Amino acid sequence: MSGTGNAFRTSKGRVRGRRADDGVVAVLGVPYGAPPFGADRFRPPRPAGGWSGTRDCTAFGPIAPQSARLPGAPVWEPGDEDVLTVNVWTRPRPDTDAPLPVLVWIHGGAYTFGSPAQPDFDGAALARAGAVVVSVGHRIGFEGFGHVPGFPDNRGLLDVVAALRWIRDEIAAFGGDPGRVTVAGQSSGAGSAACLMAMEEARGLFHRVIAHSVPSAFFTPGVAAAVTAAVAAEAEVAATADGLRSAAPERLVAAADRVAARCRDGDPVAAVQAYNPVVFQPVIDGTVLRANPLDAAATGAARDVDLLVCHAVEECWFLHRVGAIRDVTTEDELDAFVRAFPLPAAPAAGYRELMPQAPVRDRYLALFGDAQFGEYSSRLAERHARAGGRAHLSRFARTRPVPGGRARPWHTADVPFAFGNLDAEGADFLLGGAPDADDRALSARMVRAWVDFAATGDPGWPALTPDATPVRHWAVPGDRMTDDVTAPGRRALWRGVGFGPIRLPEGDDG
Repeated sequence: MSGTGNAFRTSKGRVRGRRADDGVVAVLGVPYGAPPFGADRFRPPRPAGGWSGTRDCTAFGPIAPQSARLPGAPVWEPGDEDVLTVNVWTRPRPDTDAPLPVLVWIHGGAYTFGSPAQPDFDGAALARAGAVVVSVGHRIGFEGFGHVPGFPDNRGLLDVVAALRWIRDEIAAFGGDPGRVTVAGQSSGAGSAACLMAMEEARGLFHRVIAHSVPSAFFTPGVAAAVTAAVAAEAEVAATADGLRSAAPERLVAAADRVAARCRDGDPVAAVQAYNPVVFQPVIDGTVLRANPLDAAATGAARDVDLLVCHAVEECWFLHRVGAIRDVTTEDELDAFVRAFPLPAAPAAGYRELMPQAPVRDRYLALFGDAQFGEYSSRLAERHARAGGRAHLSRFARTRPVPGGRARPWHTADVPFAFGNLDAEGADFLLGGAPDADDRALSARMVRAWVDFAATGDPGWPALTPDATPVRHWAVPGDRMTDDVTAPGRRALWRGVGFGPIRLPEGDDG
């Protein structure tokens, strides 16, 4: 480790972080790429420049352009440009000690909002458990995923690849092992991790993946171009490279927000966006991202990468609670959703049989959650294993009584458990109240599983085989194991249902 105390030497210059009482040092806002604006706007990332002296890295760097204001997190301000930074949590140790596994976090947020500076993403607990933790800031929204003629799609993914190159070259200075790099993410962060498994540019830069709640959410080039046309019209600029580059980032952020609102109000670009108005997704462009990650996994594209997948049992209850998806309360509305997704009629009928006493909304949320996250996540693990890779599968099932009902195992609730941040600002909403002793024990188990997987590829339960899908269910007061091959349930309803990219109703070029 080329550092002492809270200072470290990188190839670009020395950095100084902040040390906590337990010995964990947080080195925040270290540039891995040049600011992607001005002449570099919409281009692939360029390496960061160097500096003289010791750079103070005790505060997070600027976050990517967005309109979101999240609990305890910084907000983006127009003019903030140095957004390609990483944050490192490590416990300095003697140079004679073996290097530690590296866990790289890609934040979620519908490819549109969020940042590595959110309180529940603090890496200190994972560092105490034996990992060097790195979180990555990257372009999101239009800057990262909007289609711009003549410029590469998926720039946010290219940013993460650049951060992984920085980690390969620099992480030894922080006590990390560049030969044991695990990429982890949740929601769109998990989608990004799955994309990296399918990308040639990322090959060899990481060795394991932890993917929580992988979304079935990818665009064809036709949808990406249609979204750009809608955003450009809202911004009152031409949908050309020159027109889009003339619009300030805040103008495109506001325009994209208005397009999302129009989708929610019944004027979607693609039919499913009337229910889930996410206007930016990775684009299967044939260049940066050549295939849907599910299809790439089936071909063994990343069979040398160990994979740990998790999803929440009741994903979409959270999205409904925060108003991120359209409400559905009647059978006719549910039928319209099935046509828009689009889904075969069989799964919807099957959920009616499995949940005969449930309100329509509950059946809708169960169906939507499995279509968007649960089945795609589970199938990713299975296809990876059947193609010769090592894969483990788990589900977040923690629930407990709360006044007026129960805390649900919903989207994002697993993140503070896996990070060991149950007391972080905003976590009480995800947990349904303050954590209790059972919650803290569950968190300790999940932290241990993440760090053990990053270190050895074994999180503590059996891997999938071509003939068996063992699943660990994270729960309180204790976990349990099932096998999807033998256990009855909803997964049987999805046999034969394909998951392709989102397309336009007619005339799509993808």
